[in-house]
Amino acid sequence: MLRESKVTNYELTALALDGKETVVSYNATTFHDRDRKLQGVFAAARDVTERKQFEHELQETNAALESAKAGAEKANRAKSEFLSSMSHELRTPLNAVLGFAQLMASEVPAPQPHQQRSIDQILKGGWYLLRLINEILDLSMIESGKVTMSQEAMSLTDVLQDCKGMIEPQASKRGISLTFPSFDDVFYVHADRTRVKQVMINLLSNAIKYNTNGGSVMVQCVKRGNDRVRVSVKDTGIGLAPDQLAQLFQPFNRIGQQDSAEEGTGIGLVVTKQLVELMGGKIGVDSTVGIGTVFWVEFDAAAAPTLELGNIDDQLLERRTPARLAGQQPTLLYVEDNPANLALVEQLIARRGDLRLLTAIDGHLGIELARAYQPDVILMDINLPGISGFGALKILSEDPATAHIPVLALSANAVPRDIEKGLEAGFFRYLTKPIRVREFMDALDVTLRHAAQHGLADPVEPGK
Repeated sequence: MLRESKVTNYELTALALDGKETVVSYNATTFHDRDRKLQGVFAAARDVTERKQFEHELQETNAALESAKAGAEKANRAKSEFLSSMSHELRTPLNAVLGFAQLMASEVPAPQPHQQRSIDQILKGGWYLLRLINEILDLSMIESGKVTMSQEAMSLTDVLQDCKGMIEPQASKRGISLTFPSFDDVFYVHADRTRVKQVMINLLSNAIKYNTNGGSVMVQCVKRGNDRVRVSVKDTGIGLAPDQLAQLFQPFNRIGQQDSAEEGTGIGLVVTKQLVELMGGKIGVDSTVGIGTVFWVEFDAAAAPTLELGNIDDQLLERRTPARLAGQQPTLLYVEDNPANLALVEQLIARRGDLRLLTAIDGHLGIELARAYQPDVILMDINLPGISGFGALKILSEDPATAHIPVLALSANAVPRDIEKGLEAGFFRYLTKPIRVREFMDALDVTLRHAAQHGLADPVEPGK
């Protein structure tokens, strides 16, 4: 104390004769006379045993909570991975059940009426089980953080038009009228096209499924301020009470529909909500008992995708790679489900002039076209309906007929880890959206030269 002039919260442990320990905290300072001559030391001590014990218990509690949190997260990941694995494993026997049941239903002569009823029940149960497996798989992938999102400017109007064609047969069976906004009014949002379609199909299916016979479903799309777009699905069903609304997004909770004739898993809305939120959107519901329900989702508004070609050197777009044989151009297969992106690449290839372009709107079709036409280069989106770009790449690389074809990735997943993951998976190059024309053209040139030097199969036309 005399050396430092001041001591703050200096702790010592005092031991009493009976062995009891007391933690003491000391504070002390010197005091002087007017001539700054040291007169003495003022010191105070207080018992901080209880405080120290509380701090120790708090540390132990925090450590226990951290350990419990880590254990819960690990268990949740293990559960999600197990569900994902089991979902895939269950598909194999279910595929056989549904396949053979459909074969039995189509036999000649046709099955007897009592046999047909049994087959119908097998098919009904099988398709329901497949839907349950798919929804559990979606939920487990979301919870384990394995859902890939390819967020970019996309036409919400195009998605609604697709959904209308897909949902009309279900509505007509129930005598339910559908009203969609004018498809002349184009709305663009920043989201994942495949996931937006999944969200809208689920909301529309529910609006039809839980509607009254002869009811109606109205879809509206409006701009909210300058930066949001809301699409709502309004039905004329029985509506939901406030206590039911509070339970709406709970897994496996069908809010009173368990005993109804309508099949359901209670998972669809949970998956829908999580997908919307992963895309930075919002979902809400308004309902009145006896009148109906309105589900709405909002996404960030976006401008229509454009490709500015005016300031680009014409030499950048002119024909670069000579055709290998007279009258025969190298072929580029572009696998993409977003019509706007398809149009942009079509515009680029048309200006370039030295490539024949084939397009596919999903991974499965892309694989079939690759096998049939043997393109020189494949340009692949990552997040595709049905099978991802990674899944399609794996199938192509394992097939001797297509393993030699270099595959370029073109994706809105643009963080460094996404690019690294794509290159590790075997993509020849990984390009990101929005398209940078010079980078795009250079990558095509490099890939075409590689294909010309290492190609193992000559282009063939189907049937030859």
